[in-house]
Amino acid sequence: MKQALTAEELQNLNTSKGLLNLLRPRKLNIKRSLEYAAYEKELKRLQIELIKMQNWVYTYNERLVIIFEGRDAAGKGGAIRRFVEHLNPRKYTVVALPRPTEYEKGQWYFQRYAQQLPRPGQMVFFDRSWYNRAVVEPVNGFCSEEEYRVYMEQVPEFEKMLHDDGIRLIKFWFSIGKTEQKRRFDNIKANPLKVWKISPVDDRAQELWDDYTEYKNRMFDKTHTEHSPWMIIKANNKRKARLESIKYVLNTIPYGKDEATPAANSKIVKAYKPKKEKA
Repeated sequence: MKQALTAEELQNLNTSKGLLNLLRPRKLNIKRSLEYAAYEKELKRLQIELIKMQNWVYTYNERLVIIFEGRDAAGKGGAIRRFVEHLNPRKYTVVALPRPTEYEKGQWYFQRYAQQLPRPGQMVFFDRSWYNRAVVEPVNGFCSEEEYRVYMEQVPEFEKMLHDDGIRLIKFWFSIGKTEQKRRFDNIKANPLKVWKISPVDDRAQELWDDYTEYKNRMFDKTHTEHSPWMIIKANNKRKARLESIKYVLNTIPYGKDEATPAANSKIVKAYKPKKEKA
């Protein structure tokens, strides 16, 4: 059965990435290639807007922090790469801190993160953040119950101080299903170029799925505030998650966006809604 292509579809395919994606599979898949070409086209348009936003942040000495949290293999790193791919590297930082040293363990928990906060005119992207102590650490026994309790009391106050000082804070939680996480783990383990991404913590993620869910929900309930809300990204589809999270940022920061930039899809990007208490 022949498939008729529109002029726009032909134009989208007639790019280096579009053609490569079309020819890569052994079995020609025009539909999938068209979807990929459309994704690349939209991503490029949004990345141009991100450059405009970065220039606004720099010009007006704004400070912007975007936190990327979520389960292992949720696509946080890939999303960050699309955010920063064409930005001026002198005006942003990606922060992915390793496990704390013995010296850092003796400090106030937020201290090493506070040192990474943006200077005027800068954006900082946290690939995991101080929220390690909200979920990963207690689930895996990396902190004591008392350390967790103190942290949960302090984090809303810490973020309120950031807000009051003029720092713009956006918090993303990339949400994936258990089956999708397993599929991604299997793909990573089968790829010798990506196998380094799997850690002992990742290996236990499926086994501890319900524990992660419990602590994740506690985190949302305690740290979702008016000045620092949690935005949940449905991330089973990586491409949609990337595009919609970028759209959310562009529509949140008042840099003077292109009128053609739509709002994020509310079916993919949603603010966390606290559960109503029973009367």
